[in-house]
Amino acid sequence: MTRNDDVATPQTHHPITVVGGGLGGLVLARVLHLHGIETAVYERDASPTARPQGGMLDLHEDTAQEALSAAGLFAEFRAAVHPGGEAMRILDKHATVRMEESDEDGTGGRPEVSRDDLRALLLGSLPEGTIRWGAKVTAARPLGAGRHEVTLGDGTTFTTDLLIGADGARSRVRPLVSAATPGYSGVSFVEMDLHDADTRHPGSAAVVGDGMLFALDEEEGFLAHREAGGRLHIYCALRVPADWVTSSGIDFTDTEAAKARLLEYFEGWDERLRALITDADGPLVPRTVHALPIGHRWDRTPGVTLLGDAAHLMSPFAGEGANLAMFDGAELAAAIVAHPGDTEKALTVYEEALFPRGEASAADSADSLALCFSPGAPQGLIDRFALYRSRNA
Repeated sequence: MTRNDDVATPQTHHPITVVGGGLGGLVLARVLHLHGIETAVYERDASPTARPQGGMLDLHEDTAQEALSAAGLFAEFRAAVHPGGEAMRILDKHATVRMEESDEDGTGGRPEVSRDDLRALLLGSLPEGTIRWGAKVTAARPLGAGRHEVTLGDGTTFTTDLLIGADGARSRVRPLVSAATPGYSGVSFVEMDLHDADTRHPGSAAVVGDGMLFALDEEEGFLAHREAGGRLHIYCALRVPADWVTSSGIDFTDTEAAKARLLEYFEGWDERLRALITDADGPLVPRTVHALPIGHRWDRTPGVTLLGDAAHLMSPFAGEGANLAMFDGAELAAAIVAHPGDTEKALTVYEEALFPRGEASAADSADSLALCFSPGAPQGLIDRFALYRSRNA
């Protein structure tokens, strides 16, 4: 007689698995759901609120907005737009305004939306149980005929017919198709916030303005966003070595000491800009900026593909990362829907468009980073925006 505890538990199997519950993976799952195709999304975060998702996103008409239309969420997205968020100021280190654009009503081509609000919108559009929270993927291996076995952090495994890596810069799925790894871009950020800025930090609120701020020099600069509720989200950007976070000697656990050290990099800058550091509320968070090689691509590998940062990680200086991830998700879903029962054809069609799209945006991002920190900055960035305006006139 067989005892119950000797009976093996059948291994879970999913026809389609998405690793990563970011914007790109959620768009993919949503569009497929609209066409009656369900997915299993594995996300390492324990819950939707386990960590902040980041600041504001400008959503482009030809990528993210197209994806949200395909997801049937365009009206809901428009309701979440931050009016005035497309305003932009470019300053030099002396806080002289070198270029300024206003945004009266948020009806331009790149409206600003909170990443948290956008993710909540996408999560709310999926059937309950689509997301497996607290499920960290640690490994994946091919089983043949396009099928893969995926291992989670708790040691459990499952199999899938189609494995999609939407798991970001340090993708666990990417090694199945590519040996490429992200390289250091030459720039690091220190991230910080000023809360209730209009009341508590009116000088900083004035210098940032209503939307996006660039204050640049060739070796350092400030990038800032005004967010809902009067919060200012600040990035100090520095051209420093790849190991700067550990080799600089700055103790980022001691916020006041870290502020004092960081201010040394901004000697000679206008005090209104230095105050973005001095008056910051809460911790200072260092981040190194990495990118995959421009033109990253791979040979068609049965039963697996990538989207978003897993496929074409780039610096944020072209504002394309989240936009492309969402568009990738919508395009992959469209290919799957268009080729029922032929996964390889769907993936071939998707990747043939993905590779040149990602290469063009990655090249633009790298070029924009160089412009922002070139000799004579911020003039190069000003000239670039002038060129864009002349082309669109």
